[in-house]
Amino acid sequence: MVKKVFLTGVPGVGKTTVIKRVVSALKDRGMVVGGMLTFEVRKEGKRIGFEVIDVLTGKKGFLATLQGSGPKLGKYVVNLKDLVEVGVEAIRRALREADVVVVDEVGPMELFSNEFRETVKTALDNIKPLLGTVHYRARDTLIDSIKKNPNVKIFEVTFKNRDNLPEKLVRLLLP
Repeated sequence: MVKKVFLTGVPGVGKTTVIKRVVSALKDRGMVVGGMLTFEVRKEGKRIGFEVIDVLTGKKGFLATLQGSGPKLGKYVVNLKDLVEVGVEAIRRALREADVVVVDEVGPMELFSNEFRETVKTALDNIKPLLGTVHYRARDTLIDSIKKNPNVKIFEVTFKNRDNLPEKLVRLLLP
């Protein structure tokens, strides 16, 4: 059975933290993990944007900032160039080189990119285990297809389960 696991949950509950712990635990067990992670960027306590990071190489870019050119979502401007050059390429690299693929996250900002959409579909169809996050409230055909996919297991991260969830996910993703 192909192992495709996605996390969802309210903003700030710790989805990315759970993914980081799973990535670390899988690496500790000798697995090669690749793909993309996204993080809030804060300055003086205020969120000023989001960063995208390639798990395998450490390459970083900005997913969204308060200024710039590109699609707008709320007060943020999505940086499609960095999303593709860092995030999409990280997923593609993981599909070629890693044992487990990470996609954090499939959400409104990322969905502006057709390349991102197609790469996530490729990852879903690939035989490699996939660990991702899907935006809690967003509605989109790609998100709906992930949630309805019989090969995908979705876990809602809560303040109650977030500390115990990483080990459970590691067991699911190990060969």
